[in-house]
Amino acid sequence: MPPRPTPLIKAIIMGPPGSGKGTVSNRIVNKFSLHHISSGDILRHHIRNNTDLGIEAKKFTSSGLLVPDNLVTKLILSELRQIEDRSWLLDGYPRTVSQAEELDCNYNVDMVINLDVPFDTITDRISKRWIHPGSGRTYNLDFNPPIEAGKDDETGEDLLQREDDKPESVKKRLELYSDMTKPLLDYYSNFDKVVSFSGTETNVIWPHIQNYLERKTGFD
Repeated sequence: MPPRPTPLIKAIIMGPPGSGKGTVSNRIVNKFSLHHISSGDILRHHIRNNTDLGIEAKKFTSSGLLVPDNLVTKLILSELRQIEDRSWLLDGYPRTVSQAEELDCNYNVDMVINLDVPFDTITDRISKRWIHPGSGRTYNLDFNPPIEAGKDDETGEDLLQREDDKPESVKKRLELYSDMTKPLLDYYSNFDKVVSFSGTETNVIWPHIQNYLERKTGFD
């Protein structure tokens, strides 16, 4: 008897900055052979290669402006049309309800994987991150602290905290994320497509995501 074909999966992953979304995405891609589509990577690729869409997008990015919804959608759809026969995981798109509606006009999204990590946990995690500017070496005061407080292990030079990693900056970014994504989560919840996974650590959340996807795909 021939093996049962694995169903194609069209998924979106959402999670606030610092939630472990990158790590979870990589695990999903490697475990279930989904094609990872990052809106940021796609945008940079088109700009770097001076495609027609990239040239149009650069007009906005070079002026410090956000790329309009319709142009980002064109970039993403052009990528999806090249992988019609593959499962995929969208990361960073859609960001607005209008983008989600346009995506729905072209593809039927199966699920939205939502990483529900407490904002206090994320703020604490990110605000304990310090860097050595000269080398880019990163330290975390909990997981891999420097031997001498405030000093790089190799050079003894001062460590710095990026402005974006300071608690007040992290809180603002998380508030912005929440304001931006709530309408999107509400939109997909209306279609019963949001599956939330809660926890404070990626290694605790991941087994639940893996079990869910195994049931959905029949993957063993």
